[in-house]
Amino acid sequence: MEDYILRIIILGIISWTTAFHLLRKLLPKRSFEFCNRLVSTAHATSAVVLASLSVENWACPVSPLASKSSPSQMQALAVSLSYLIYDLICCQFDKRVSIDNTIHHLVSIAGMAAGLVYRKSGSELIAALCVTEISSPFLHLRELLKELGYRDTDLNLAADVSYPLNLIIKLGRGW
Repeated sequence: MEDYILRIIILGIISWTTAFHLLRKLLPKRSFEFCNRLVSTAHATSAVVLASLSVENWACPVSPLASKSSPSQMQALAVSLSYLIYDLICCQFDKRVSIDNTIHHLVSIAGMAAGLVYRKSGSELIAALCVTEISSPFLHLRELLKELGYRDTDLNLAADVSYPLNLIIKLGRGW
């Protein structure tokens, strides 16, 4: 793995952790999970933006297949890898430690790290990143609204409906 990618990963871990700690200080009455969901939403948004900017051909976004990753694809993957490492560690300090969430993080980290080490299949990894992260803000919004006191409101219902709708639209388009 190239040095600049390692620097992005290390800086990213520090940045995500700092953002979380700042949110905990700025929002002392909000839960651990609330602050982590805000960081997760920031990551999902930045991941989709960076991934979208790295697509080489929008006529066929997952092309060329099994090719060498471009520098912009590597950067997008490095930012997401840094977030996954931060989130794996952060989730171990939550009230409930979930083994399935830990395994999910470890598998995702291994996959992204392999893609960065071998510099292969960048377009496929970027497509997977977009597919997995584009619905994350909708998922987090549902839980954030509940903690903000909007449970059983029209706004919360809209958020509840937007998450599965986003998934259906995503699946209908093929990504």
